[in-house]
Amino acid sequence: MGHNIALNFEDGVTRFINCDASETVADASYRMGINIPLDCRDGACGTCKCRVESGEYDGGSYIEDALTDEEAAEGLALACQMRPRTDLVVGILASSEVCKTRGQSFQARIGSVEKLSDTSIAFTLEGAGPISFLPGQYVNVLVPGTEARRSYSFSSPPGAETQSFLVRDIPHGLMSSFLRGAAPGTPIEFVGPSGSFYLRDARRPLLFLAGGTGLAPFLSMLGRIAAEGSAQPIHLVYGVTNDADLVGVDRLEEYAARIPGFTFATVVAAEASAHPRKGYVTAHIAPEQLHGGEVDIYLCGPPPMVDAVRDWLAAQGVTPANFYYEKFSPSGAVNAIGETHRAAA
Repeated sequence: MGHNIALNFEDGVTRFINCDASETVADASYRMGINIPLDCRDGACGTCKCRVESGEYDGGSYIEDALTDEEAAEGLALACQMRPRTDLVVGILASSEVCKTRGQSFQARIGSVEKLSDTSIAFTLEGAGPISFLPGQYVNVLVPGTEARRSYSFSSPPGAETQSFLVRDIPHGLMSSFLRGAAPGTPIEFVGPSGSFYLRDARRPLLFLAGGTGLAPFLSMLGRIAAEGSAQPIHLVYGVTNDADLVGVDRLEEYAARIPGFTFATVVAAEASAHPRKGYVTAHIAPEQLHGGEVDIYLCGPPPMVDAVRDWLAAQGVTPANFYYEKFSPSGAVNAIGETHRAAA
């Protein structure tokens, strides 16, 4: 059966390939028509240098001019030499267009639509079958009857027969307006998966910070963790503006019962709230949840939240081992280095 290899390109597109343990990642890529950078195939030029973000592999043989010991220790490898021992996530140092590939297109249909609050809608898609993606990633959904696309993170785990999403309800938003009247069975198309915000191998404690419908990718991550387990403690702080915006708490409670070491707290910003925890998420992060900086922080929320958390960490004198974040905005999608702005409706 071989191993499942996720190829992450610089433009955020992810393609999955199957790679036999006896073949190199480069050979498997070209077999699938994905032309990753490649020249000599002998481990001598370094053209196919890539970053292995998770998984185990045999790095093969090469000369130091192509890959130094320091680079190999940092997780770099040569695709023409490396052979997988497990499933891998590999960062390709080129765009998908350069590699003559693009995101996959899927045909599905609306399964269900549920208005969870004045500001949130949950919907499911059926008919596309199980889809491979990295928990935390998103797809670009074509709004039926238009040429516009909106980007939404999966709230379901990879491999589920039905894909689920949690999105913000915008009063005059194209997708929101469609969903309010969408009937089950309505055809819908989406392309993906995409995004550099996804769950990495848990080598240290995890701190998840979600703002509003930024909870969606964390539900997907927790679904994967519940299925595979984790030896690391995980704490999630979920912040919203008003009491009615707190949705999906039942799923968090379910995961807290299923995942040893997972805890969560909900926070409401509005002064008039009757919620026991009020204010911003940073006011409800305990020092012990930062583990002295030996922690991987994942954050998904609006741009002001991301900036506020970054400033707060600096004020605490804490530099986390890793800080992965995704900014989203209802105004549209804007690409920037190191982050993804996603349309909310």
